[in-house]
Order: sequence, then C-alpha cells, then structure tokens
Amino acid sequence: MNPDLVYLAQTETTAGFISQNADALSRIKNRPQGKSFLISVDSLATLRSFTRVAKAYKNRVRRASKTTFAYQCGLAIRVVKDEAHLQFLKKLKWSYSTSSNPSGKGFNEAFAEEKADVIVYTQKGFFEDKPSSIYKLGKVKMRKLR
Repeated sequence: MNPDLVYLAQTETTAGFISQNADALSRIKNRPQGKSFLISVDSLATLRSFTRVAKAYKNRVRRASKTTFAYQCGLAIRVVKDEAHLQFLKKLKWSYSTSSNPSGKGFNEAFAEEKADVIVYTQKGFFEDKPSSIYKLGKVKMRKLR
C-alpha cells in the first residue's frame, strides 16, 4: 500500500479519507494547512511510538472503543478496534483520518469517490454513524470535548 495515496474507506464511525499524507488530505478537504487531523493507529504499540500515555489513563485508553483521545503533545489519536477497519489499517500501521465530506457539510458519496485515489469497498458499503467521543487528557483530569 502506498502511504501517499488517499484512500476512501469505511472507518468505525463514518466513511473517511485515510492517508499518511496530511497535505493531500488538506487539499481535498480545503482545510487550512495548520489544522491537524486525527491519527488512527492499529495497536497500543503503535500509539506508544507517537506519545506517552499517563498511568492514570492507560486502562481507559486500552479499553475504549470509538473514542479519540487528545494528548498533551497536541495529537488526537484513536486506537482502532473495529475488525473490518483494523484489517485495512494494519497494512499502514497508522494514518491520518478525516470524514469524506466537504468541510462543514454532510456525507456525499459522489464527492468522496471523485476525490479519493483508491476506493476500498466493503460488504457494509459506506455510511455515517454517531461520531466518536473525544476526550482531552490533562495532567490531573480528563475533559470531554465531544
């Protein structure tokens, strides 16, 4: 798999653009260059290569599903548990992930298929589900962002 290509795939919660190339994702979504993307990782070992998880939060991070954690280093990372998405993600180890819709708008399959370099079809097809929860992990306490 080429990490520079933009893939359209069904993630845990929505149809999304997946790539290790943040610039390509920014161009597709017409986002400002400084705005960061969520990072999806295939395992806790890969998570440890990005950041340290404070001892107080280790169990919560390990057990959480469909949950993204914003760490003090400024990264927002989700450990993927969904088997179908995990099977795809294991080939890349990690990737930037964003919804496959124009910024500020709902899912549009025609837009998504036009902008992606590679389309990954599954038996489920593409759908939008409830968005993932996002928690900011602080030194002392955790705060729910979404």
